[in-house]
This record gives sequence, structure tokens and C-alpha cells, in this order.
Amino acid sequence: MNEGHPVQALWCDPVDGVVARIVRALGERELHAARTVVLVPYAQLMGVARAMWARCGSPGFVPRFETTHNWARSAGGFVPTGYDIAHDMARDLVTAQALLSQAGFHAERFAMAGRVVELAYQLAPLAAAVTPEERVEGWARRAAGVAEAGSESEWFRIESALIRVAVAWVSTSGFATDVLLRESTRSQVDALIVLEGFQPDPLTQSLCALWGDHALHLSLVPAGAPPQPAASHVALDPEDEAQLAAACVLRHLAEDRAPVALIATDRALTRRISAQLAAQGVVTHDETGWKLSTTRAAATLMTALRACAHDASSDQVLEWLKGGADGDAPTVQALEVRLRREGLRDWSAWCSLVARSEKSQDVALLAYTEAIEERRAPMVRARALAEWLRALRELLEAGGQWQLLVDDFAGGKVIGALWLDAGAHGDDDEFPGGRHTLAEFSAWVRDVLEDASFVPPAGDQAPRVVVLPLYQLLGRAFGAVVIPGCDDRRLPASPEPPGNWSAAQRQDLGLPLRETLEAAQRAAWAAALRNPCCELLWRQSDVTGEPVSPSPLVQALRLDHALEPSVDPRLPREVAVRPTAVPQPSGALLPLENISTSVYEDLRRCPYRFFALRQLGLRSADELDAEVDKRDFGNWLHAVLGHFHEALIETPTQDAQERLALIEDAAQRSTREMALSDAEFLPFAAAWPAVRDGYLGWFAGHEASGAVFVEAEPWKEQPLGKLRLVGRLDRIDRMPDGQAFVIDYKTESSSVTKERVKEPTEDTQLAFYAALVADDTLRAAYVNVGEKSSGTQTVEQPAVVEARDALLAGIIEDFARIAQGAALPPLGEGAVCDYCAARGLCRKDFWELSK
Repeated sequence: MNEGHPVQALWCDPVDGVVARIVRALGERELHAARTVVLVPYAQLMGVARAMWARCGSPGFVPRFETTHNWARSAGGFVPTGYDIAHDMARDLVTAQALLSQAGFHAERFAMAGRVVELAYQLAPLAAAVTPEERVEGWARRAAGVAEAGSESEWFRIESALIRVAVAWVSTSGFATDVLLRESTRSQVDALIVLEGFQPDPLTQSLCALWGDHALHLSLVPAGAPPQPAASHVALDPEDEAQLAAACVLRHLAEDRAPVALIATDRALTRRISAQLAAQGVVTHDETGWKLSTTRAAATLMTALRACAHDASSDQVLEWLKGGADGDAPTVQALEVRLRREGLRDWSAWCSLVARSEKSQDVALLAYTEAIEERRAPMVRARALAEWLRALRELLEAGGQWQLLVDDFAGGKVIGALWLDAGAHGDDDEFPGGRHTLAEFSAWVRDVLEDASFVPPAGDQAPRVVVLPLYQLLGRAFGAVVIPGCDDRRLPASPEPPGNWSAAQRQDLGLPLRETLEAAQRAAWAAALRNPCCELLWRQSDVTGEPVSPSPLVQALRLDHALEPSVDPRLPREVAVRPTAVPQPSGALLPLENISTSVYEDLRRCPYRFFALRQLGLRSADELDAEVDKRDFGNWLHAVLGHFHEALIETPTQDAQERLALIEDAAQRSTREMALSDAEFLPFAAAWPAVRDGYLGWFAGHEASGAVFVEAEPWKEQPLGKLRLVGRLDRIDRMPDGQAFVIDYKTESSSVTKERVKEPTEDTQLAFYAALVADDTLRAAYVNVGEKSSGTQTVEQPAVVEARDALLAGIIEDFARIAQGAALPPLGEGAVCDYCAARGLCRKDFWELSK
């Protein structure tokens, strides 16, 4: 430790140092050091105190430096039994459920158990501070009286009942620290010296009362020396703040100020900073950890449970399969491709589809789907919690995920927290509480993982960077302190007290008041600023762009002129501008045989788009869990009209009501086939009556012109030299003179549809569809199916034959040039670039600079 560090003086000052005061107390009271216990505020200080005693204490015996929990463990092992609070969320949740059942909340026990555990954990330190006899009598009555306050109101009746359950549970529970309240423990210890921290501890105060004159209080909070001026950095956003903080830490290490304290004010920000440091080869020692639920191991387990739900989505099942040992198997990849192609969001819809499929390529997928269902099926029925644990382990073993958890450090913590290691925690009686459904068991697992903390393993060498909360700076020396997140949200001057207790309830129960927490926060802040090198960082805006203000503690430093803006520790780097050349690929070696309208339209819009998406076959995967949009409505409408006209052929009718019934049946059939939920489709369902009536009115006039429906969505192919034109038409009618009438439905604005036919040679779609029909002469039109007053309209292309002939000539010429090696450069112009999937390949945003 640096001899000039304020913490050195705190411990080793020959007159007022903590060690000197302990030595004087032992001498003045003629106490034996080995029979003296010195209580420290938190566990990390035990090693620091022993080191300080070795440095400047008296020779001979050393006092016992302990925390209350460490002392209790050494004084006598405590094994929770019955309804004791175990401080193990896996067990305590089940105990809370049993207590709620006894209190008349059997139906709500799963929903309320987490709240009861939360209340019990907040009351436990208060109950543990009194003897078991007083706990059952006086303390329980006082706490129950607090619960009754407000119970006459219907709004607080449930909350009061839950508090009463928690009070009854806590008051009858045993605690590991009860051994410290016994006479047998006091007979083994002559004196108790308490090193007080920023906030009083109820148990420590009770122990001091029991020891009476044999208890001594010494403060660890520095006093006298004013805080040092702190360096400050203002970041633009969270990412910039993480980079700045990591750079500050690296600079302190380079200037030999190790160890560096990195204060954890925001877990997400701290993990970002740790990742930045790890990329530079600096491993942090984290004393706070993070929620076990945020680890990859916990996510793997929760993914398996979500995939087994009866209403699991295709995404959830795929995520489960891809997280197992065979995640990269060709069968899993083929399943994902098929699911995305079909757009099936619900796994049950896929199971129904593949079961009735007659395609030969679906045989392997059917067998794999059946194997998946065999693994999911046992997770459906309700069962006791101990049986659920065995079933979950079997599920993980079958998917090859169990061994992945065993081999992972965080995975081992997940297994231990959930008691999944068979035989290690007793038998089925360990978890009473009745039968649980999968949803209830999943909620139990989630709550257990959310409560548990994961602390990465520490290395063998002394840590160079230590992540810790602000209050754990007390009594420890660091070469530098870096405090990111010094804004009003992450570092308030007055922290919010935990729980929903009112101020009066806190006062009556002895829970920490807001004023107490504020005083502790300000004391910890002042202690941090007394470090010789302290840097404060905060951001100007959050992830959403919302402005963020500095913490009131920082603003107070500004008013006291104790804040010094510091230079950015990041070293600027000059990067030479190297514009990307415009790509000039050739597709001569990637010939296409089948040409559809969308393929040729890509070529006309942008040759490079055609090369990337069509010849190379690169394309982005569609989202399975996307919201229903206008495109889905268009696909649904196409299917509805196809089913309607096919039904009309089978059951010809001119009656308006019968036609209305047929089209409604077609609508319901299409909704079932596309697995659209009523809630998602509601905005389009509201518009459907106007669309339907408008179309039926248009269809009656269309029939009056002599048009006869022939077929819906026919697949057509036409040879064109070495090429083959392919495509699916929306509909083909026949006119009285025998001419084919090609129809393509549109659900866009009518003005957009009319714009399409203004320049016949610019419109690829109708001309291409006309080329797929073998007739020399024919008619073609867009039918704009709208919901507005204009209703459904026919927008015909009068020059479709001429446009078709020009299109065929263009296709032959274009593909001949491609076969001869003509370049396919990106055009980089027009609206087509705005949503082009190949934009990241052509690098338009970079080669534009070279123009």
C-alpha cells in the first residue's frame, strides 16, 4: 500500500489509526487478542484488516477479524429445516407457496410467492437482530401491527395479508446468526470491537447491547481531510461512456496506479467497460457480479423451457435446437429455411403442415419434427417440483445441452441454484408444494435465476482492476478510482429505499429510512473523493437520445469548484481514407436458366443487385415473429380471391347473398391456412367488409362485359432460347372473343397502379405475365382492390402485346451480354437503393466518396 495513501493513515496512524486504537483498547482493558472479535462491515475487509494488523499491530496474538455471517459459520453450522428462511430462492419460493396456501391464497400462491419472499428478505435482518424468544413474541406483534395499518382499505387488503404472511414466516424462522445471540458464544469472547461503516447494522447493534461495556465502537469513515478535486469526463452516450471509462482505467494501469477501483453504478455499463478492457488483455476482478439470469447458461435453460410450451413459436423452438449439440446440423438448417419460407410463426402450425404434406423432401423434416415432439411431449403435464427437476435435466441431456452447462462455470452455478444436480440435495420431500404446470415451473425457474448472482472466478494473481460498489471503497486503498454512471439516474443523492414500505412503516419496523440511505450515500461519495486519484464520468444522453443530467452529487462539486474537466484519455488515430472502388463483377460463370418477373426486374433496376441476389443467391432471412403488415394482407387477399373463384366454379351462382357467403368462407379458410390470429389481423379485418363489397361490385360489372374466370394462381413456363420464363399468375380470364385476359391484383394506391401503365416498356410485370401465356394476342390489366370510395378498379395496359415483344427482345439481349462477360455494376441511384438487401455488398456508402 502506498505509504501516503489516506487509507494507510486511517489504519496505521500511530495515534488515531484503527489498529492503534484497537491495541490501546486491548491494553487498557487487559483483554486477550485471541478472545477479541473485531467486526468489519463487509467480507473483503477481513483480509485488509489482518494485513493492516500485520503491518502496524502489536506482536503476538491477532484479534479475530470477522463479519457477523462469517463469525456465525465458525461458531456453529446452521442447516435450515422446515419453514426456516434458507436465503435460497429455489427453496424459499416453495416455502412461500406453502405458507400462502395455508393463509387462504392457494389459487394465487404461484403469483404471490415472489412478493412474499421479497418482503421476508427485507424483514429478515430485523428479525435476526433479536433473540428467537423475543422474535416470536414482541417483535412479531410489533411487525404485525404495522401490517394492519391500512388493511381496512380494499386497496391495501392483499398487501397487508402478504405482509402478515411474511411476518409470521420470519418470526418463526431460525437464522444462521442466532448462535451469536447465545450465552455460550458470549462466554467464548471477552470483547467485541465494531468497526462501523456508512450505515448501522441491526444485528451488530444488538450484539453490542448484549456485550454491554465489553463492546467498543470504532469508525472506519474518514474524517477531517477535505475531498480531493476530482477529474471529470462528459460522454456523448452509453457506448462513448464505456470507452472513456475503459481508457481511464488503462491510463491508470500504464501509470502504475494499480489496483484500480471501477465502481459499479450500472451493471450493463460495467459489463460494457469490462468487455472493452478484456479486448485489451485486462481481466477485471468483479466483487459484485451480475444476475445469474443474464448469463448464457441461464438463457440456454430458459430457451428449452419456452420451446416446450404448448403455444411455443417457431423462433423459440429454433433457438432451442440451435443452442444444443446439433445446432449446426444440416437438418436444423433445413428446418429453419423451410419455416422462414413458409412464414409459419407458430410451431404447432408447422407440425400440422408437415404432417399433411405430400412432398418427398418433407419426409426427413417430418421425421425430425416427430423427434422434436417426442422431446417436448413429456413437458406438457403438471407434476411435483422434484419431478420437474428430473424432467428438465432429461430434456437438457436429450438435446445435448446438459454437458454444455456442466463444462461452463456459470452453467455450474445454474445447476446448483436450481438443484438440478441429482442426489445432491435430498429426495422429493425437499420440495413440497403440490403440482406445478409448465408455466408455473418456468416462472419458478425464472425467479430463482433472477435472484441468484454470478461472480466470475478470480485469477491466481493479485487483481489489477477491481469492480465493486461505492460503499466497498471503505477502508481499502486503491491507486485510482474510476466512477462511471455519475448521472441523476444511476447515482442519485437520495437512493430509493427498497420495497413498497411507507415512511411510517419503515420507522416502526426499523427499516432504513430515506434519510439514512442518503447520509450513507453521501458519506461513501465523500470517501471516494478522498482517494488521491478519482475520475468521474457521465453521459449527455441515453440510448434513446433522451438528455441525461449529472448527479446532484456531481453538481454540488461544480458549485464547490472541486471538479476539474480532464482531457480525453483515448489516443487519436489517423486512418487514411480509402474509398471503395465501384464493383464491376461478371456473371458469365453463373448462368441462370429460370427467369421470373422479379429476377428480370432486379436486373433492370440494378445489375449488381441481380448479380448478388440472383446469381450468387444471397438474401436476408425473413423474420418469423414479425408483425402482420400490408404485405401479409396482400397475400391473404390473393388467397381469398383464389379460393372464392374456385368455389364459384364448383357452385355457380348469381345470387348476391350466396356469393357473399362464398367469399366469407374463402376469407376464413385463408386466415386458417396462414395461421393469422384475430388480434393481429384486426386492423385489416376492420377494412375487409369495404374491400369485399367493392370487389363483388367490380366482379359483377366485369362479368357483365363477358369475361369468364378460367383459373387462379396458375404456374406457367415458357421456353425462350436457352432460358425458361417462369412465374405464377394471379388470374386468367377469357373474353367473349376468346382472348386471354391476364389479371394481376394490387392492393396499393390506385394512383401508383395507374402510374405503372403510363410507359408500357417501363412496366415489367404485366408484359412478363403476358409472355407466360402462349396466346399471340391477349389483354392484361391490374385490378386495384381498394377499400376507399373508388373501390376496385381495372387499370388495363392497352399496349401489352407491344410491351411483351419488346420485353422478350430485351431479355434475350441482356442475358446474351451477361453470358459474354459484360460487367454488372451497381447503379447507386434512385429509390431502389433505399431498401436494397445488397447495399452492404456493393458498399455504395463508401464508394460514393470517390466520385
